Amino acid sequence: MFLLVRVAIVAESFLPSVNGVTNSVCQLADYLHRNGHEAIIIAPGPGDDSYNSTPVIRVAACSMPFYDDVRVGFSGTTVYRTLRSFKPDVVHLAAPLVLGGTAGRSARRMGIPVVAIFQTDIAGFARRYHLGKFAKPIWGAIRTAHSSADLTLAPSTITSWQLRENGLQDVAIWPRGVDADRFHPSKRDMQLHHEWAPQGQTIVGYVGRLAREKEVERLKVLSGRPGIKLVIVGDGPLRSSLEKSMPDATFTGVLRGEELARAFATLDVFVHTGLNETFCQAIQEALASGVPVVGPAAGGPLDIIQHRQNGLLWSPEHPESLAGAVQQLSEDVLLRRLLASHGRNSVVGRTWSSVMNDLVDHYQAVIGTTPLLRRTA
Repeated sequence: MFLLVRVAIVAESFLPSVNGVTNSVCQLADYLHRNGHEAIIIAPGPGDDSYNSTPVIRVAACSMPFYDDVRVGFSGTTVYRTLRSFKPDVVHLAAPLVLGGTAGRSARRMGIPVVAIFQTDIAGFARRYHLGKFAKPIWGAIRTAHSSADLTLAPSTITSWQLRENGLQDVAIWPRGVDADRFHPSKRDMQLHHEWAPQGQTIVGYVGRLAREKEVERLKVLSGRPGIKLVIVGDGPLRSSLEKSMPDATFTGVLRGEELARAFATLDVFVHTGLNETFCQAIQEALASGVPVVGPAAGGPLDIIQHRQNGLLWSPEHPESLAGAVQQLSEDVLLRRLLASHGRNSVVGRTWSSVMNDLVDHYQAVIGTTPLLRRTA
């Protein structure tokens, strides 16, 4: 016997938008359904009215001016009516800002426990878009949105510190899971490797959004280097300018599913460039794929990369160290193999099921009950 919960998931972003928030919400909805729990999703903007077997309630929304992956939902009375009708045991706020803040306040009025997930550093993104004057009011909105939560879950240690420094007290760490079956070294495709690097170069890859906050332009220092081939997976507003500045790089566009898994595993080195990551799922997926990683000694990557054990950290204070780390791995095949082996071992146990089990434990804590038995499917 195990304790079932009814969960109302309020997502600041959801399908058809594809991003880290959406992925986590989909993983949560699938886990809850698979384990016999009940859930609904309240999400902004137009889209399907269900996700697999989970109903989706849509509210009107518009995009933020500098970051269109985040949609501001205008719920009116929809959220309150939905919560009152569904009668959840707990409300899960996924990256709450406006819609999540509204849902949290409605839940508090009804006496429903709230767990909030901090995921996107909107204030940091504003600074990257030269809108630093908005960083303080954005943090004010984040505090307001999280103020209704019994517990805020941060994806990494440094993010939890950042939240406490900005006035949030009840904070715990909840990392993200990885699909270690999908992202697997066996997906490496030597034919694809030859297509990308016909002269046998070391393939250095980036996977993610091509936007200012990701700082992909840092890869320009690798463009044209002998023995290195850049492969950039993803799309976004900066794709055209990046293609012009790195004419020798291969731009694949957005890849998903098995195509993405094959691309990850075919890389020789994975590089992440942005400094505003609260976690960085792409690094975790590269490690699961058996690919050594190079990432910044900043933000969420500090919880994932153990320097010279499963990857290399480059210093934001010394930007040239990014190129130095990549060059070292390009030249040292034995080091690449060692880091790749340790890298997969460092994340393979962090399955989505295991982290969702932990999340349900957090639900039980704020509800005030203890599960008798936990299903781990």
